[in-house]
Amino acid sequence: MLTTVSRRATALVAISAAGLIALSACSSGGGSGDGTASASATGIQGVSQDAGTPVDGGTFRFASLAPVNSLDPARTQVTGSTGGTELAAIYDVLVRYDPEAQEYRPQLAESIGSNDDDTVWTLRLRDGVTFSDGSPFDADAVLWSIDRYNKNGGANSEIWAATVDAAKAVDPLTVQFTLSVPYSEFPAMLSLGHGMIVGRASDAGDTFKAVGAGPFTVGRFAPPEVLELAPRGDYWDGRPHLDHLRFVGISGQQAKLDTLRTGGVDGAYLTDPAVVADAKKQFPGYAENISLGVIGQINSREGRPGADVRVRKAMAYAIDPAVIDKRAQSGEGLPGSEIFQDWSTWHSDTDAVAPDADAARRLLGEAKQDGYDGTVHYVGVQSPQAQQTALAVEAMLESVGFNVTVDLVNSTTDMVRKLYVDHDYDLARAGNGLLDPAPVLRLYAGLHSDSSNNASGFASPEMDAALQAAMSARTKDDKRDRLADIQTLFNEQMPMLVWGARANYVPWVDSVHGIVPTLDGILLLGNAWNRQ
Repeated sequence: MLTTVSRRATALVAISAAGLIALSACSSGGGSGDGTASASATGIQGVSQDAGTPVDGGTFRFASLAPVNSLDPARTQVTGSTGGTELAAIYDVLVRYDPEAQEYRPQLAESIGSNDDDTVWTLRLRDGVTFSDGSPFDADAVLWSIDRYNKNGGANSEIWAATVDAAKAVDPLTVQFTLSVPYSEFPAMLSLGHGMIVGRASDAGDTFKAVGAGPFTVGRFAPPEVLELAPRGDYWDGRPHLDHLRFVGISGQQAKLDTLRTGGVDGAYLTDPAVVADAKKQFPGYAENISLGVIGQINSREGRPGADVRVRKAMAYAIDPAVIDKRAQSGEGLPGSEIFQDWSTWHSDTDAVAPDADAARRLLGEAKQDGYDGTVHYVGVQSPQAQQTALAVEAMLESVGFNVTVDLVNSTTDMVRKLYVDHDYDLARAGNGLLDPAPVLRLYAGLHSDSSNNASGFASPEMDAALQAAMSARTKDDKRDRLADIQTLFNEQMPMLVWGARANYVPWVDSVHGIVPTLDGILLLGNAWNRQ
């Protein structure tokens, strides 16, 4: 049996920031108005099919969205926007997701497969792989690292504890995972934090040391300004082409794009709709649409206005996502009230709640008759885009009878503490970030009654059962139907306000080739090269 997940507030602050960072890091600015973001499809765009022979040497400089502050996967939200690319360069991943083929492929693993009902998964490791300190990369090392990750409360540890009954080494290169329920999305966890295997020597001293089986090792780490990595000559897939890999911190997304234009960096991670639209016109890169990228997080705990479902639904009827998009994102975003928009594999015919001011006034009036004074404490991060969102939300809520007080905090850290530790808010601008290849993974984390990553305090036996049904769905059609059931429950219970999806883009200069994307905007750079 795997170790039970520990639920410490300090770990929560570290791993709960991913959705907030992507939103708070956005800058304002004019947009092209050409609808580029809404037309985006997931995949590499604008890259020449004939790149020529790879060139050894050179440097790849990358402007991260949010520079990584820890090299420990258990202490970092492993996403493309929050350090996933950096950590993958050091640790690699057991499994990668191929967005073009829409399937999981082995990476550090040689193969992965399941039994007929997806309750037993078998992972076969590559022979001859070693960690950067020369120790063997084997089944025992994988089990040790995953157990360590869960003990430290790494992202998705709770869904692991809820689904994985046992893990064992069948032989030195084979790991078998036995699940308590069918779970077709299980490989997603092995392509994120659980799949970044840490060598035992990482915990040998008083401070964490990054020992991985990836293509690069740490040269210099001075967060948040810079992370410099050097190639490994004994990497399992051959020495990387690049001589230097450098991740730099640049404040503001427009500044990131400007630096890319002037040659100061070779790649960047972007989420701001207007900046993304501009970058797509100039640079090749990797595009990825994310559901629930922009949400209104409602505090549903006892004593808060959101504990009353009538108040939650009144908010949903009062706020028009298109108004937020126009005011805060120059009309370049992907606004909408549905969980899965029409570009998603999981889009269904189940309608979401549409703006209806009269319905909002009626429900709010009923709540006021029972003693609610109409006050809402709204929290956002201090940035131009967040300020515009706050003004739009305030105006729409007050137009139907709410009394809104706006609190814009100084940093993402302050925002995470208010939401996840102090619970000092009624409504907050945030993000969940559902991945189309694994939609249940973060729905479960954000909505399940027993999830400590559930910042809202929302608890519903009906939603818990619906999440379990979606997790256990065996076919694509069945999963779509079960996710449609969740949309129906959203409409009835309104656990959060859905304001839109997000279109991320990772552009790079024309001289860069060989980048391989995987899940959640993480890039694998072991075969990347730069014809400088």
